[in-house]
Amino acid sequence: MTAVAAATAANVATAHEQEHLIREHIPLVGHLVRDMLSRVPSHVNRDDLTSAGLAALVTAARGFDPSRGIPFARFAATRVRGALLDELRHLDWASRSVRSRARKTDTARQELTATLGRTPTQQELAAFLGIAVDELKEVEDDVQRAVVLSLQGFTTGAAEDMVTERTAGPEDLLLHREKIGYLHNAIEALPDRLRTVVTGYFMQERPMATIAAELGVTESRVSQLRAEALTLLREGLNTHLDPELVDRKDRKDGCVARRRASYYQEVGSLGNLHTRLAFTDHHGVPIAIAA
Repeated sequence: MTAVAAATAANVATAHEQEHLIREHIPLVGHLVRDMLSRVPSHVNRDDLTSAGLAALVTAARGFDPSRGIPFARFAATRVRGALLDELRHLDWASRSVRSRARKTDTARQELTATLGRTPTQQELAAFLGIAVDELKEVEDDVQRAVVLSLQGFTTGAAEDMVTERTAGPEDLLLHREKIGYLHNAIEALPDRLRTVVTGYFMQERPMATIAAELGVTESRVSQLRAEALTLLREGLNTHLDPELVDRKDRKDGCVARRRASYYQEVGSLGNLHTRLAFTDHHGVPIAIAA
């Protein structure tokens, strides 16, 4: 064995240490899989992604060199994300028609925005596309997650660009962790029905039909509640994190404005810096909170 090989072998974790790293970071794989699933169509198989992620975690543990000064969580996260993207490349997770409708809708929205000088309404967009509003909603629901991660546009090196190993500074990491905490507070402050929709659809990944049956409403109504909740969440977060982005169109003395102001105030009162940081570990990885 050469001197270089001996030095490298000395820095690699023992089998016991590797097993400990793997067991300790299995929740990290679950988090990254959930994050990936939130950006792709619902029919992508969770088990396939989880298997690929766990295999990457094992490989990362075997090749981890603590002497380099890189935390294992960040080292493993980069490799797990890469493995998940590799797995998605091999899955025909979106039909050509879905991809085509996504591009057509986006192009139409951009053209109308340029023409009108504002974001078009669903009615205007549907009319421009020559389809019914209900059909447009169905299209948007089909491509909602797929549009964010459009794998059909990947070229060599693109996946690596998406998961570049960027080292966040202490201030960036602190802000990131605080934002996650604010998001938890904002969800908690939502009215009951809106909170049920958000947690059921985005966190528990329950079908919209199931949520509709639980609330005793139609799926169309659940879609409306989801849109209302996302607007409230966005404005609630912006109020505390980036006030310049808050929509000021409502009259200050209006009923809607008063309800929103009350919601924004509750978001801020539900926590402080300490409690918000408690939703993540010191690497910024979300911590599972007991129900």
